[in-house]
Amino acid sequence: MLQILTPEGELVGDPPVDIPMTRRLYRAMVAARLYDRKATSIQKQGRLATYAPFEGQEAAQVGSAAVLSPDDWMVATYRDAAAMWMQGYPWELLLAGRTGHERGGSPPDHVNVLPPSITVGAHMLHAVGLAWAERMQGTDRIAITYFGDGATSEGDFHEAMNFAAVFRTGTVFLCQNNHYAISMGIEGQMATETIAQKAGAYGIPGVRVDGNDLFAIYRATSDAVERARRGNGPTLIEAVTYRLGPHTTSDDPTRYRLEEEVEQWRPRDPLERVRRYLETNQAWDEEWQKLIEGEEGAVVERAVQLAESLSAPDVDDLFDSMFAEPTSDLENQRRLLETEGG
Repeated sequence: MLQILTPEGELVGDPPVDIPMTRRLYRAMVAARLYDRKATSIQKQGRLATYAPFEGQEAAQVGSAAVLSPDDWMVATYRDAAAMWMQGYPWELLLAGRTGHERGGSPPDHVNVLPPSITVGAHMLHAVGLAWAERMQGTDRIAITYFGDGATSEGDFHEAMNFAAVFRTGTVFLCQNNHYAISMGIEGQMATETIAQKAGAYGIPGVRVDGNDLFAIYRATSDAVERARRGNGPTLIEAVTYRLGPHTTSDDPTRYRLEEEVEQWRPRDPLERVRRYLETNQAWDEEWQKLIEGEEGAVVERAVQLAESLSAPDVDDLFDSMFAEPTSDLENQRRLLETEGG
């Protein structure tokens, strides 16, 4: 398993980025954790429908998204808010989606990020299609798709991997193995020792990395993206990480895992190891920590305000948001609704 930065913040390999870039990525992980905790908090207040926390998985998302070009495609899940935000999806729209507002599923025009997928595994096929389309158009844009270990039990995973391998699409498959598919532990999901080794069945590279190691994730994703951009096909990355919180805010993880297991993972905190590394290199102190927490916290608070201030959609939005030009069927449905006074 690839590791460059240990939980103690010590290097066991060459870092892929310099200190200034490490500080920027650390700040992004801090922002992601603040967002995650805020979203969890307001859901418990009844202000979000539900929420899937990702605390403990910040390095896997921030480190991988950091290597992408702004026009690369990203197809992610309900637990990948940090990665989506890194690629340009605003915090306020991610929150709006959790309130049920349709605007949450409409990223800005310049952002090549699909709305978060709720259906487990199906979105990987979309990433393959996007990468294939870009290659057919002669661009070097790639597509990265994020999913959990549970998604590898879905048929869509195998179809996406096989198609991508056969047609050599520029797709990066990034599995965040957080050890649980809701309540099902990894040992109950598969007989293989690792997820990365599944790549061998499709004739593509499979890489297993320490998913809480920012540097290892960055290095592995960078290699996979370069390979895809050169036209050499897909890569499967297994980022071994851990979901410290529940599957969603409606889940009770104490029913299927011991607190002792959770406590064993807390010292492997992805933020803490980067903080220790920066401190060793005189690039972190308490004053700076308070500064970035204050600034990024204010951004998150503003995002909450924006999400909650969106006007409620009206009936016309049901029809106008479907196609650039409404079809005759939609127009007939609109007239029928107006006639019946709906």
